[in-house]
Amino acid sequence: MSIADPSGTPLTVDADETARLRRKQLEKFGKWILPVLVLLLMLVAWDRTVVWNEIPHYILPGPGLVFDTLIKDWALLFEALLVTLQITLMALAVAVIGGVGLAVLFTQSRLVEMSFYPYAVILQVTPIVAIAPLIFIYVDSRIAGLLLCAWLVAFFPVLSNTTLGLNSADHNLRDLFRIYGASRWQTLRFLQLPSALPYFLGGLRIAGGLSLIGAVVAEYVAGTGGLKSGLAFRILEAGYRLNIPRMFAALILIAVTGVVIFAGLSFLSHMLLRKWHESALKRDH
Repeated sequence: MSIADPSGTPLTVDADETARLRRKQLEKFGKWILPVLVLLLMLVAWDRTVVWNEIPHYILPGPGLVFDTLIKDWALLFEALLVTLQITLMALAVAVIGGVGLAVLFTQSRLVEMSFYPYAVILQVTPIVAIAPLIFIYVDSRIAGLLLCAWLVAFFPVLSNTTLGLNSADHNLRDLFRIYGASRWQTLRFLQLPSALPYFLGGLRIAGGLSLIGAVVAEYVAGTGGLKSGLAFRILEAGYRLNIPRMFAALILIAVTGVVIFAGLSFLSHMLLRKWHESALKRDH
């Protein structure tokens, strides 16, 4: 294939390069358009299923009724969303502080890691729905109980990923730091922490979603109402009243919140890694 440049000299364009550019444009187009098309098809299928089978709204509301309910009950649902979001973000912040702090302790002392790591694993593998009732028996503050439940779910990914990252620092560079007499703090600050950053950010993305799940599960277990009720309680309340459209509307808000948290943490990871780490560097091929 050949094209002419402004001077009139024909330029030869490689067929493989043309195909690569076309494929790149299609991928860029499909990355955003295809999920939207799938969503629209699912909404149409949902709506037609309800209409053609004449399903009553207290069994399965159509997407239009759910959207109307979301608008009508927005004030109530938004207030509940703020409560759930508050618990989620607080739990994530505490999980980051505790997970990174404990991971640093693990890498500085093998005895500390051997003593406490098995208990972190036990907390991770024990279902939160089994622990939460005990927490609400012994913790008087409802907010503290919700926060503790959400933290238990979000804590382990940060701890395990950060520990893995700190231990993955290049051993040749460690020897070099040792030869030049670097202190533990200098080795941690200039070698181990930068090496652990991609692992930490990977754990943070997982913990963001898990903290939301932990907050919702804790609200289900707490099961108390009042002014400071989250989305999970609104779902329970709507279920008792057979207000199925409100249940779907609250569920949509939870799902959108999870997507926003994941997208925000992915953007943060991209901004921190885009200039130097292989996982975020853009290649032309």
